[in-house]
Amino acid sequence: MHMKKWIILTGALAMSFFCVQAQPLAKHVVLITIDGSRPDFYLDSSWHADNIRALMADGAYAMGVNSVFPSMTYPSHTTIVTGVQPAKHGIYYNTAPGDRVYWIDSSIKVPTIWGAATAKGLMVASLLWPVSADAPVAYDIPDIGSLGEKVREEYSRPAGFIDTLRARVFGGAASIEYGRDVNVAKIAAYVIAKARPNLMTVHLFSVDHNEHMQGREGDRVRAAVRGADSAVGIIAGALKTADIWDSTVLIVTGDHGFMTVHTLVNPNVWLAQAGLITDLKNGQWRAMFYSVGGSSYLYVKDREALSSVERILRDLPDTVARYVRVIDKKQLEKIGGNPEVALALSGLNGAAFGNAVSGDAVRPGHGGQHGYFPDFYEIRTGYVAHGPGIRKGAVIKEMDQRDQAAIVARLLGLDFPSAEGKVPKGLLETK
Repeated sequence: MHMKKWIILTGALAMSFFCVQAQPLAKHVVLITIDGSRPDFYLDSSWHADNIRALMADGAYAMGVNSVFPSMTYPSHTTIVTGVQPAKHGIYYNTAPGDRVYWIDSSIKVPTIWGAATAKGLMVASLLWPVSADAPVAYDIPDIGSLGEKVREEYSRPAGFIDTLRARVFGGAASIEYGRDVNVAKIAAYVIAKARPNLMTVHLFSVDHNEHMQGREGDRVRAAVRGADSAVGIIAGALKTADIWDSTVLIVTGDHGFMTVHTLVNPNVWLAQAGLITDLKNGQWRAMFYSVGGSSYLYVKDREALSSVERILRDLPDTVARYVRVIDKKQLEKIGGNPEVALALSGLNGAAFGNAVSGDAVRPGHGGQHGYFPDFYEIRTGYVAHGPGIRKGAVIKEMDQRDQAAIVARLLGLDFPSAEGKVPKGLLETK
């Protein structure tokens, strides 16, 4: 064959292959995150997550999903919808130093899967998702942290949505208790019945609250897991009632695992004792740690201060050093952590971190925490997927939080090149 004709033919074949690959595998994707979800909730039947286990049995699941650093709710959820690490999407914590809450979509520095779906003309909804106020979606109730219900209602879409829900879903209730996962599920069911969204992201957060109270185990944690599972059942039922179950991929995942805590380390006490902090509230410091549960982040104003902190950390007695893992700048860069800090700490042996500047640096702790460097099993979250295009019986040994955006994009046939994750091998059906 003539070379020019061969080039044209192979180019046409490649374009044809690309077009086939870009075809959607599902008409609808509902992605539910259970805040603080862990693989054992569906791998171990004693947790009684029967609805999620049914999806697993007829679909696919992962043994674990690696979170981000810090393994916190807002950075992780933003990675789910962007497919990139915090260093690129810009959401480094739940709340930044100075109590600045990350809450509005414009804080995200890269494209989101919501935007890609909306740009394609799809119906998109998001319920109680972090950093989603003013997101490019048709239905939205944002998670707004500590800003209050007035702000949440102001930024909910469409206009009057909360009033409609109070009247039609909650029997004229004066307020909606979003902390009850079944209530969020009832809202999702209403949106499914009314709009049949092509993409819906739903955040359930009761499990996280109770793990903070009790750690990895406890009666309240087990009850919360059953409640979250009931919420999944309500949403699955709504999809069936709306007659879109067979064309929907239902994903149940999470943002991070959890660790039980018995020790609290306050590294700013060391810095205050060394004269590096004199008045933290009024900005009189040369170095300071900002602690977020299982990790703590060092901000410095000069190189000499950094050297002093590094010396303090090297000289910690073994009885204290056993609780502290130092994450240096290279490790931060490799995992895509906050580029603004000089180094970080991650807790070891049941330790988490606090922000106190006086008193004992090491003191008793209780309950549970997350936020740790995400390279061990207990801090991994879970992943279960069911529906068209999902290979029944697939077991993914390990996947990355960034992969979630790539999976959703592939299922819906979206062009989303900014995502850095990949579709795990064997998860999807091949034709």
